[in-house]
Amino acid sequence: MSNAHFKILREGVNTTIQDSGRKHLYDIGITVSGAMDQRNFMLANRIVNNDLEEAVIEFAYQGPLLKLKDGKINFVITGDVSFNIIRKNSEIEVGKCYQNYIIHDKEQIDIISTKKSVYGYLSIKGGFKLEKVWKSYSINTKAKIGPNDGRKFSANEKIFFKEKLIKKNIDRKIEYKNSFDGIIRVIKGTNFNYFSDEAKKIFFKEEYSVTRLADRMGMRLDGAYLQNNINTNIKSEGLIRGVIQVPADGKPIILLSDHGTIGGYPKIAVVISADLDKVAQLTPGTKIKFKEVSLEQAENIFKAYTEDTNKYINECN
Repeated sequence: MSNAHFKILREGVNTTIQDSGRKHLYDIGITVSGAMDQRNFMLANRIVNNDLEEAVIEFAYQGPLLKLKDGKINFVITGDVSFNIIRKNSEIEVGKCYQNYIIHDKEQIDIISTKKSVYGYLSIKGGFKLEKVWKSYSINTKAKIGPNDGRKFSANEKIFFKEKLIKKNIDRKIEYKNSFDGIIRVIKGTNFNYFSDEAKKIFFKEEYSVTRLADRMGMRLDGAYLQNNINTNIKSEGLIRGVIQVPADGKPIILLSDHGTIGGYPKIAVVISADLDKVAQLTPGTKIKFKEVSLEQAENIFKAYTEDTNKYINECN
């Protein structure tokens, strides 16, 4: 039985375990959670030849400093991330994202920071030794659900591996560039007609900026006031990731992976599925514009997004 593990020397800002999410539990108030950037999550697993659903370490802004104990592993980091590998002889090797590396006992991975993004992902060959909660490894810190008692990781804790030794070295990398053009595509929300004609024009014309009030639950935006002519509060309704609510202050909130399952703010729009990864990676101060697309267009864009993701996944075959 493997005793190989990471000892956490520095926990980072928000280090958790995530996978594709916890499905089909909305009826009991449990949201999906899961990796904020699903494409980078899947690519991390693919590069080390894991099942695409395997659990990974997700971190935000500054990542953890991890020391390997009692083993040898193959790992990869995806996202727009600056990290170093500290070898046994104290030699520092500058890491590259989307490329796998081998590290040995007592060597360290120092995830310094994300760059022009928020989240990054670390996957190891064979995966981490964890227990699923309601068929998922994802940690939801607000609800205290998932491995590690539903908490983000702290210094001196340990994360154990399923396998002590890698049986075969893998040499894999892909050429992938995280990019963003400033446009977030949306479809109209169920309460779109609550808003004045002027507010509708403003929503699709004016820039909004990402504030510092952003986490895995949601992201508050700053910008022009959106006038609600009907009611600033409604009977609570079901919510999904990507819904854009507008509270009484007239400033939009985009709901993200750990959002509540119901809410009573009017919904002006919904971010299309293909743009959710981009939204999750928006840093405070980023300027964005919303662009309306039809449901049919959204479906076609998601089909193209899926095909593009599969193209990168197949590069690793």
